[in-house]
Amino acid sequence: MSTAPHRNTTATNDRIAGTPAEGPGHPSRRGLWSMAFTELWERYSFYGLQGILSFYLLYTVADGGLALDPAVAAGIVGAYGGAVYLSQILGAWLGDRLVSPQRMVLYGAVVIMAGHLLLAFWPGLPGLGAGLVCIVLGTGALKTNITSIVGFVLDENPDARHRDAGFSYFYMAINIGAVVGPLTTGLAQNELGFHYGFGLAAIGMAGALVQYTASMKHLPERARTVNNPLPANRRPLAALVALAFLAAVGAAVATGLLRAENLATVVTIASLVTAAAYFLTMTTSSAVSRDERRRVLGYLPLFLASGVYFGFLFQKFTAISILITERIDLKIGGWTFPVAWITTVSPLAAVLITPLIARAWNRLGERQPGPVAKVAIGLTQIGCAYLFLLILSEATGDAEIPLILILLFMMAAGSSEVFVGPIGLSLATRIGPEKFRSQMVGLNFLTLALGSSLAGLLGQLFTAIDNASYFTLTAVCGIGIGAALLAARRPVGRLLGAGLER
Repeated sequence: MSTAPHRNTTATNDRIAGTPAEGPGHPSRRGLWSMAFTELWERYSFYGLQGILSFYLLYTVADGGLALDPAVAAGIVGAYGGAVYLSQILGAWLGDRLVSPQRMVLYGAVVIMAGHLLLAFWPGLPGLGAGLVCIVLGTGALKTNITSIVGFVLDENPDARHRDAGFSYFYMAINIGAVVGPLTTGLAQNELGFHYGFGLAAIGMAGALVQYTASMKHLPERARTVNNPLPANRRPLAALVALAFLAAVGAAVATGLLRAENLATVVTIASLVTAAAYFLTMTTSSAVSRDERRRVLGYLPLFLASGVYFGFLFQKFTAISILITERIDLKIGGWTFPVAWITTVSPLAAVLITPLIARAWNRLGERQPGPVAKVAIGLTQIGCAYLFLLILSEATGDAEIPLILILLFMMAAGSSEVFVGPIGLSLATRIGPEKFRSQMVGLNFLTLALGSSLAGLLGQLFTAIDNASYFTLTAVCGIGIGAALLAARRPVGRLLGAGLER
């Protein structure tokens, strides 16, 4: 069976419409929804942890936290988020060269669940470190490979006219998990303590593992094969490189070069260097055609803009979390509003708006904005959300900010994600060079690595300057980059569509 994707089955560039037009029992639809529910439970566990992690680091020991300095806490959270997505480059490479995507997803799910169990049952900094490392490694194995499998499912169906729609609903499953996870773990943390919340995240990951193992037999054959096997004579060299990297990291920690305070900086640099290496590899490889090379080059400005976008979005786990602990009154009568529920409003807004936006793209047809314009809209919207926060901060001075207003900010910022997240996923599986399909998905996830670590750096900046200056900077950057991208949408769009059927 050929492993080449059926290019004639893809949708027009960045079209979002209805779901694929097959019946409810069609294998393509069954495979898509199986992967969507697996991803929902995995995201439940990931964001269930993410929703309470910042506050676990910031809260006092008496409140069940670790009482870390806010700048240190922001750096750790940003570095952790960045490392989660950075590790997906390794997972994508392994899924392309050594282990089938199907097996990579299975192994990753097991390791992630082990990480959540460590956090639940091993209190303090040692449990935190061990648990987060497991989650980083497991998520690296799972995320890019499950996204590639979704691409294989959509390629398999000859009637799949609307690729972006499939990914929009897959992305909606991600956001449903991102909503339900913090709602439940946040309530558990609020009523029982942080480690009960971590335990719920472990249960969610167990759900993902059960869902996935039950659906493995329905996956396309391509999910069970290694796309570009690494020659046997090069495997010892790969093992030596891996060992050398681990030794270097261990030495950096032992000598104090790698510390909690500079983790976000290190991960940001690593994300940029890794992205540069991948762009260079794909644009210079003899296995990449001229049109494929042009598409990769066209993706470069979107990569950078998306990295900045996610840096602003993920501040809900760094700068905004610090703002919440310092200036938001969580008391409602005699009850304390669960702090994790505030950040949950962001993905909830994205979930609620996704069907409306997908329907709008369907009605607009060929008149809808292209992928570059959509990302520009997302950046401009989140810039305006920070402009609202600037006005709010100035209007309240040093007083507490009403809870309802920070929830409105979260809605405005979170709903902008529908213009960026699913578009990147769809583009990565469509425009990537034939020999770098999984790794192109990994490159797309590097925007999240860059954004997460950038959010850590921004959180540290938030602790060093006044609120007005900080929110002015983020608002101006978001709106300005969005406007620049909108102005360049036509030439960049031509590069992205090079060699693809309209």
